[in-house]
This record gives sequence, C-alpha cells and structure tokens, in this order.
Amino acid sequence: MTPAQQNQLLDLARQTIGRVLKGRAPPPPLERVTDPALHEPGASFVTLYLENALRGCVGSLEALQPLARDVAANALAAAFRDPRFDPLEQTDFARTRIHLSVLDEPEPVAFRDEEELLGKLRPLRDGLVLTAGERRATFLPAVWEQLPDPREFLERLRHKAGLPEDFPLTRARIERYEVRSFSEEG
Repeated sequence: MTPAQQNQLLDLARQTIGRVLKGRAPPPPLERVTDPALHEPGASFVTLYLENALRGCVGSLEALQPLARDVAANALAAAFRDPRFDPLEQTDFARTRIHLSVLDEPEPVAFRDEEELLGKLRPLRDGLVLTAGERRATFLPAVWEQLPDPREFLERLRHKAGLPEDFPLTRARIERYEVRSFSEEG
C-alpha cells in the first residue's frame, strides 16, 4: 500500500468521524477516495487512541465491500459504537489519533494439537481468528506487544471468544492473517 493510499484512507476515516460529530452526514466513501485500488474489496480495522490510550477498535475480518467503504464504516463504529466506550465527543476528537490495519485474506492453520499450534505461531506477524461453532474472536498482530507469550496469547483469545479455558483448540478453526498498519502522525 502506497503512502498516498494510506493518506487517503486516514483522511477518509478522520473526515467521516468529523462530519458526524458536527451533525452532518458522512461523505460517500467511494467519492472521497480517488485511487481505484481502494475501491476493491478489502477488510480493515480502525483503532482510535486518545492520548495513547485505546479509545475504540472495530473492524472486519472478511473483504465484503470496497476497502474505502469498509474503513469509513469501521471508523464510525470505532468512534460511536464500540461497546467498551462512550461515543466519542467533539472535545476529544482533535486529540484522537487514528490507526488503520488492512488485513490480508485469513488462511487456515493446520495443527494436530495445541503444542503444534504454538510452534506455528509467528509473534508480531500473525493476527489470529478463532472460530468454534457460533463463537468467533480475533487479535490483531499488534496484540502481541501486550501478550508476547504465545500460550497466553491463545488463552486470552479463547477467553475473548467466550470459551472455557479448558476448551480444546483442536475443536476450533484457527486462521492467521497479516496486516498492513499505518497511523496518523502524533
């Protein structure tokens, strides 16, 4: 992803949130982005930081819509619908930094047991998706910075999916993906 493409997506996310904070409709994302590559299907996560503290994070795991539209939708969701936080307010917006992660297509990880799975993990590189029945959870590669131990990474992912700590991961589907991440300066 080129620096120009990154800047277009970051500008789109900021302008989309900013317009809603001012009581206006967000701009149509596909009209705001001129690069045709950003009109191709893509999956993204938008993470907001307020003075270096997490302020919202929402994303998509599958490329079901044009990347620009996905970024705009996830920016709004991170700002106003992340259930862990109150909706973002105008007074905090100028101090809020936007970070984007564009996901590659997840690929299944084959393993016979949890030890083999642990050996296949690539810390700081892999994002993981755990799916067991109707339960699904993901950690972006950046989560490795807070959870560098692969065993703890998997335990927390299992917990995030709402599974008991003794749930055998051999009964789950594990997929990995890589991301291209970039942020606003600041």
